[in-house]
Amino acid sequence: MIDPNVSIRLARPTRDLAAVERFYVQGLGLEVLYRAAGGPGEHDLLMLGWRGASWHLELVGGLSLSVQPTPTSEDLLVLYLSEPIDDALVARLEQAGGKRVSQGAYWDRWGISVEDPDGYRLVLSSRSWSNAA
Repeated sequence: MIDPNVSIRLARPTRDLAAVERFYVQGLGLEVLYRAAGGPGEHDLLMLGWRGASWHLELVGGLSLSVQPTPTSEDLLVLYLSEPIDDALVARLEQAGGKRVSQGAYWDRWGISVEDPDGYRLVLSSRSWSNAA
């Protein structure tokens, strides 16, 4: 059986590592956990998250990237903040290259959605979430 406290890596390609780094670090407040420049035939790598969290976001890019980002409106990274969304946070995300978008009635009621520079959607939810029964 898999330990329910296992760490999670969410990985995806990006067209512009610098732009998504600015969005997630300056805008959202994630930290750079790891960075590597790819050699010939390899992609560049950027891992972002919060120290001590059980997940991180891995972004791959560079000239050797073989797959381009293909986000849909349903590719969501949802953060359950359990409190009202701070307008200053949304402003930082927009200043860092994000674009506020509608994600439909449910998410528009319970949060704010912002597209990152690649078009993937970050949802800041005022709700809480627990997997506990």
